[in-house]
Amino acid sequence: MTEIRPLAESDIDAVAEVNVRTWQSAYAGIMPAELLDALDPAVFARRRRTRTPPPGAETLVADDGGTIVGFVSFGPSRVDQAMGDAYDMSAGELYAIYVDPDCQGSGTGRLLITAARQALVKAGFPVMRLWVLEENHPARRFYEHFGMTPDGVRQHYTPNGSTVELPEIRYALRL
Repeated sequence: MTEIRPLAESDIDAVAEVNVRTWQSAYAGIMPAELLDALDPAVFARRRRTRTPPPGAETLVADDGGTIVGFVSFGPSRVDQAMGDAYDMSAGELYAIYVDPDCQGSGTGRLLITAARQALVKAGFPVMRLWVLEENHPARRFYEHFGMTPDGVRQHYTPNGSTVELPEIRYALRL
């Protein structure tokens, strides 16, 4: 049975592995192949260990019998991702939700998004937002299944180490 629990230091390398595998699967055909091929779980893990998370941010993992099969990160909504430390404390944001490609369709994503939503409600946020690549139609269908809809705000995302600009759409849900 899959348990949703807070991220532990000992989970970071496994979370980075899931993150990279999921990016390589979900973003194939959306992001340049050379960018996806160059992704390194060690870089993702180092970034997670060294960056300061937003105030009140949390990461939960999906632990299936000792194996990390997914994770979700959330907290206060970022005002401008390029600004880094600017947050809209009147709204929550789902920063990332990734489920290992081999485990997708198992209900793990539902468990993770439900846990994030509950935590954001408990923290007092009236709204949950997230950014999704416009071309990531499977993810958009997943979010829409949970009642999230585009709120009309758009931006471009440039992955680290790239100059490509990918259109993103912001989704929102009243909590």
